[in-house]
Amino acid sequence: MRYILSLDQGTTSSRAILFDHAGAIVAVAQQEFQQIYPKPGWVEHDPTEILTSQMSCAVQALVRAGIEANDVAALGITNQRETVVIWERETGRPIYNAIVWQDRRGAAHCERLVAEGAEPMVRAKTGLVLDPYFSATKVAWILDNVPGARAQAEAGKLAMGTIDTWLIWNLTHGEGQTPVHVTDQTNASRTLLYNIVEGRWDDELLRLFGIPASLLPEVRWSSEQVGVVNTSHGLGGIPIAGIAGDQQAALFGQLCFSAGEAKNTYGTGCFLLQNIGHNFLQSKNRLITTLAASADRRLVYALEGSIFIGGAVVQWLRDNLRLIGSSAEVESLAASVPDSDGVVFVPAFVGLGAPHWDPHASGLIIGLRRSTQPGHIARAALESIAFQVADALEAMQQDSAEGTGTKLPALRVDGGAAVNDLMMQFQADVLRVPVLRPRVTETTALGAAYLAGLATGFWSGEAELRAQRQSDIRFEPAMDAATVTARRDRWKEAVERSKHWNG
Repeated sequence: MRYILSLDQGTTSSRAILFDHAGAIVAVAQQEFQQIYPKPGWVEHDPTEILTSQMSCAVQALVRAGIEANDVAALGITNQRETVVIWERETGRPIYNAIVWQDRRGAAHCERLVAEGAEPMVRAKTGLVLDPYFSATKVAWILDNVPGARAQAEAGKLAMGTIDTWLIWNLTHGEGQTPVHVTDQTNASRTLLYNIVEGRWDDELLRLFGIPASLLPEVRWSSEQVGVVNTSHGLGGIPIAGIAGDQQAALFGQLCFSAGEAKNTYGTGCFLLQNIGHNFLQSKNRLITTLAASADRRLVYALEGSIFIGGAVVQWLRDNLRLIGSSAEVESLAASVPDSDGVVFVPAFVGLGAPHWDPHASGLIIGLRRSTQPGHIARAALESIAFQVADALEAMQQDSAEGTGTKLPALRVDGGAAVNDLMMQFQADVLRVPVLRPRVTETTALGAAYLAGLATGFWSGEAELRAQRQSDIRFEPAMDAATVTARRDRWKEAVERSKHWNG
């Protein structure tokens, strides 16, 4: 029997998951790595630690399954998307830490460009808003602040990439083999440098951010063989044939191949994506348009609502407030009370994402009383995730009505927090549509596996993938409409307060 190996490089951990032909998980290995916070609002990772943790997990997964590299038909990579690394082409040495998608140091740069009137052009080409979430201001900061970096870049001595690019460079490097410097269209579409209408790096955008074209990787399709793992890495000879940013991989793993189908991933953040087909649509409701992963080598677009703090709010309860000993305990603590008792929690720890896009908003908890218990705060934290998703979906539905005209029949969910039944029921209640959770919730890694397997003939096509999908677990709306409206109104009031907390 042969398998597909997925490298799932996330914000807080690296994982490797081995899948069989039925799409079932055979083996998993996971390793957390350090989060670096040099200043308030700054978030960094050590690129070398990302690489070593990911390689260690890949080898561990094969060992746990009792197989060797030649039993693996292909390798797929999915990754935290906007996080960026710059390294020396000759030595492969990073010149600075990876700047993480959560990092806000580019806020002033974005605000200056908005004031200069650049955002309409940027949105028309990239589908994105000018926000430090995306890669371009992170790259510009490194070039402007690391001594000698800009001169090296202009001399063609540096390479840049999102984490997929960094991994592939290192996986294909060694023993006389020339490293492959590539990314795929889904990751390129998150940089503010890629024209998603024309499918190319854009010279006007490069000039806007002051980034030399010599830094950039070649852009390939998400389902396409781009290289072979070098023999020095314990995975020698495995074709690298699938690449997708984590959220596009999850959309593909959820089999959202048709316009109107949508999924939400509950990870560190929450990411709501809806397939809108082959025609570019610019959101009128402060969502972003991004490229979706495609197996047929055609541009496919998706609307996206990016929420910065999702499951991370549970980590905050664990690590900062110490209300729980592990993330898994949050559901039982929240279930210890019948409701939040009026407590509302807005977890704007790094500002607010879609559809608000306010980098200066602050987190807050309101509605506290003498009677407030830890369970009320835990429940409000879980509800905050669902409310943020509802805000993004409301904007998405307004855009879809003007674009595809397709009403969302149900929301597919995945990610670590999707296993929380209490939160999934509340999500269905506030959305007023069914929530569908797959039997295999590791759809991000599964999507990367599907892309790699389709490119190498491991699976015959999308029809085979649909045929082997198991039935979903379904959560139906149960809360009455008047209660939902009242709860959402209170939430929206709290969000507005969070935007003005800093004056």
